[in-house]
Amino acid sequence: VQLQASGGGLVQAGGSLRLSCTASGRSFSTYAMGWFRQAPGKEHEFVGRISWNGSSKYYTDSVKGRFTISKDNAKNTVYLQMNSLKPEDTAVYYCVADANRIGTAEKSIESVSRYDYWGQGTQVTVSS
Repeated sequence: VQLQASGGGLVQAGGSLRLSCTASGRSFSTYAMGWFRQAPGKEHEFVGRISWNGSSKYYTDSVKGRFTISKDNAKNTVYLQMNSLKPEDTAVYYCVADANRIGTAEKSIESVSRYDYWGQGTQVTVSS
């Protein structure tokens, strides 16, 4: 599975961006998908996750009410709609896929080790 993220850019505080992540392969519809971010000098931070069928979503506290994850299985694409952006949202954003494999499925959903596939990242910069 290959994940290709896009949609990053420079935006003023209070603005919006929508990130997209398109996956290759036939199994996309069976995967839970998520987003992480990494700011300069910091560890990867969990942002949010959506279940394989879109029925369940989970977000880190700092983005709740501002970010929304959605999944279009027909297009093999997951989205991250980011509203009311803040300078502290500045980071490289990565989409990830959880194939629910033995050995990783028991990890926390907020752990980088839970996810089997990672995209290349897209830069989001929020100016104050």
